[in-house]
Amino acid sequence: MGLLALLASVPVLAWPQMGGPALVKTAEAVVKDIAPVTRVAGTVVSRNDARLSAEVTGRLTSVADVGTEVKAGEPVARIEDTALRLRNAELAAQVTRAEARLRFLEGEEQRFSQLAADNLAAVTQLELTRSDRDVARGDLDIAKARLEQNRDQLIRTEILAPYSGIVVERLMTPGERVEEGGEVVRLVDQQHLEVIARAPLDYFSFIQPGQAVALSAENIQSMGVVRRVVAVGDENTHQFELRIDLDGRLFPVGQTLRVAIPTSASREVLTVPRDALVLRPEGQSIFVVDANNQAQQVAVTVGVGQGGDVEVLGDISPGDTVVIRGNERLQPGQDVSVMDG
Repeated sequence: MGLLALLASVPVLAWPQMGGPALVKTAEAVVKDIAPVTRVAGTVVSRNDARLSAEVTGRLTSVADVGTEVKAGEPVARIEDTALRLRNAELAAQVTRAEARLRFLEGEEQRFSQLAADNLAAVTQLELTRSDRDVARGDLDIAKARLEQNRDQLIRTEILAPYSGIVVERLMTPGERVEEGGEVVRLVDQQHLEVIARAPLDYFSFIQPGQAVALSAENIQSMGVVRRVVAVGDENTHQFELRIDLDGRLFPVGQTLRVAIPTSASREVLTVPRDALVLRPEGQSIFVVDANNQAQQVAVTVGVGQGGDVEVLGDISPGDTVVIRGNERLQPGQDVSVMDG
């Protein structure tokens, strides 16, 4: 009974150490088209980042607080508009007066035309009336144009967001007088982001628009797509510029990233997941599961890597099953049991 109790107390996880099959997870060695890379610094920026300015002069009555999110077309600041509204009423009255005078002169022109046809009015009087009518038409056009100009100024007393974004800086506060062109707020679009990176000119030929590149910041990994390659290198630093589109809001504006840039043309290599590598004092190796479900240790040399995969050179072939989890304590020739999923 004592022996049975002792055996029952042995943890299940210890059975592999006593000769039972080890529970492992596996993957397949595959041939992939990859290229060696180097990592260069990049910075996340917004494609829409602007300091919005006033288009009319006046006293600010409201300015959006820092952190306010606005949609395109919504106001971020307002300028006092009393004088412009009064001017608008005055110009509207001038339009009404000009219209009334034009109607009167058009009636007079018709009356004098009829009288002149009956030889009851002088031709000079008709021509003078026609001249006054044409001047009145011009005056009406001028009055309408001035009214429209003033209405346009009234509209511009609201500083509207040209795109959806967040107010990140308040450059003026309510109560201050702003001049035309004066900067009021800084608005940043947090949805449409990109990475600006610079790489040595030696790698220019290996980067093309539309190419996917790996991005990393501390423990965060992501992918981006090269949108633009600025083909003019800086004569002092001998670098060219990349613009890389970001998907979503994984990184904040201003975040420093590492961008994986290919340093040569891609080539076909045999790869395994990085987790398949076992580092021991005798060197690097991987465990291959043979037809008898036994783990055979194979010494390898590691080549270029890309993402979670790495090139390996050694006695391994495409399609071989390699251990990627549970390989830390495996022994050569040990039986294994493959996890599901």
